[in-house]
Amino acid sequence: MNITAAYTDLYQITMAQVYFETKPNGRAVFDYYFRHNPFKSGYSIFAGLEDVLTSLETLKFSSSDMTYLKAKGFESDFLDYLENFSFKGSIYSCQEGDVVFPNRPILQVEANIIEAQIIETFLLNILNFQTLIATKASRIKYSAKDGVLLDMGLRRAHATGGYYASRAAAIGGFDSTSNVKAAEDYAIPSTGTMAHSFIQSYEDELQAFRDFAKVRPDNCVLLIDTYNTLKSGLPHAITVAKEMEERGERLLGVRLDSGDLAYLAKKTRQILDDSNLGYVKIVVSNQLDEYVIKSLKEQGAPIDIFGVGTNLVTGKPDAALAGVYKLAAFNDTPRIKLSENIIKTSLPFKKQVYRMIDDNGMFYGADAIAIHSETKVSKMEHPFDITKSLELNRFKHEPLLNQVMKDGKRTIPVRTVAEIAEYSQLRLKQLPNEYKRFQNPHIYKIGLSSQLKKERDALINLHKF
Repeated sequence: MNITAAYTDLYQITMAQVYFETKPNGRAVFDYYFRHNPFKSGYSIFAGLEDVLTSLETLKFSSSDMTYLKAKGFESDFLDYLENFSFKGSIYSCQEGDVVFPNRPILQVEANIIEAQIIETFLLNILNFQTLIATKASRIKYSAKDGVLLDMGLRRAHATGGYYASRAAAIGGFDSTSNVKAAEDYAIPSTGTMAHSFIQSYEDELQAFRDFAKVRPDNCVLLIDTYNTLKSGLPHAITVAKEMEERGERLLGVRLDSGDLAYLAKKTRQILDDSNLGYVKIVVSNQLDEYVIKSLKEQGAPIDIFGVGTNLVTGKPDAALAGVYKLAAFNDTPRIKLSENIIKTSLPFKKQVYRMIDDNGMFYGADAIAIHSETKVSKMEHPFDITKSLELNRFKHEPLLNQVMKDGKRTIPVRTVAEIAEYSQLRLKQLPNEYKRFQNPHIYKIGLSSQLKKERDALINLHKF
C-alpha cells in the first residue's frame, strides 16, 4: 500500500508548522504503548513494525499532497520544508511478534519534534490495528491447537484494512489466507475453496463438483451444504472422491458452512471413514472465533481446518486497540502528562524495559520499566501502590527495546512474516499458561525501577495544582 506523509491527522501538520517557527531543532522522545489488552486477554502480540520501518524509510509528501496543503493556507517557507521532508530519527522497539503487555513502552521514537509528530498518526494506525488482529489470531490459534487456520475475512474487513489483517493474522498463528494480494506481497500461503454460487450456477450439484475437481484437482475442497449436507452434498462429494481416485487423484476436503457444525462434522467423518475416505479433511467456517472453536474442540468435533473471517479481521468485539503515543522527553528534559484518571498519567524519560526470565527460561510474569541508562533493576515498584514491590535480583534481565532504525534507516535485517510468526510462537511458549486462559487470566506485572518512580513522582509534584 502506497503511504505518503499526508497519511496523518491535520493537527499533526498544524503543530509541525508552529514547531517549525518556534523550535525547529527540538529533539523529542515519544513512547508507543497501549492501556489494556484487547478481548480481556492476558497478553497481546506486537505486530506492524516491519510495515512501519519500510514506510518510514521512503516517507515523503507527494506533489499532490503539497498542492492540497498549499490550498489549506500553510506558509510558503513551511511548505518548502515539507516538500523536502523525510524521517531521519531513531526508533527503539520490541521485536515484532513478541508478547507484550499494557502500560509499558513497546516502541520509542527519538527524533526532531516535527518528524516525530508527523509520523504519530501513521504509526498508531499501523501498530494498533495489526497488534489487535495478531492478538485475536493468537487466541484463535490457542483454541484450535493443531488445527489448520485459514483467514477468509477480506470481504467483511474494514475496506483495505483487510490487507493488513491478513498479515497480522499470519503473525498470530494462521496458516494461510484467501487474500490474494496479501499472500503475494507478504509470502503467506494462499488457499480457497468455492462459493455456494458456483454450485447454484449448475442444474446439478454433482456435475458442479465433477467440473471443479477436473479443472482444479489439486487441493480440491468441495462445499457440501448448499442444499442438504448429509443427503446431497456429502454423497455427491464421495462420488467425486471415488472418481478422483480412479484418476490417481485425491479429494483434499469437504467444507461445512452452516448448521450444527459439531454434529455435522462427526456424521461427515463417520460417513467418509465408512467409505474408505479417511484422508479427506473436514473444513468448517461460519462466524468462528476462539470461543466457538474451543467449544467445537471440547465437543470432540473431528475438524481439521477452520476458516475464520469476520470475527478475526474486525477484531470483534473490541474493534480497536487503545494504543497511545506520548511525549516522554524534549531536548533531554523529561516530560509528563498528568490526568485525574491515574492510569493516563504518562511516564517521563527515555526508557528501557526489562523482562524477568526465571531459571527455566520462562517469563516470570514481570516487566520492569527503567530509565534508559539503568542496566539492571534490583527492585520493581508498583506504579501507584506504595505497598507493592518485587525484588528482581534473582532473575535474568532481558532488555526489550533495541534500536531498529537510526538516521531514518533500518538497522535490523528485513524479517518475513513467516519468521515473525515463528518467533511469536517461541515467545508464547515462554509465557506460562495462566496468562493465556480465556477466563480471568493471570495479570502480568508491570512496574517501575525505584529511580524512575522517584523521578516521576517528583515531576508529578512539580506540576500539581
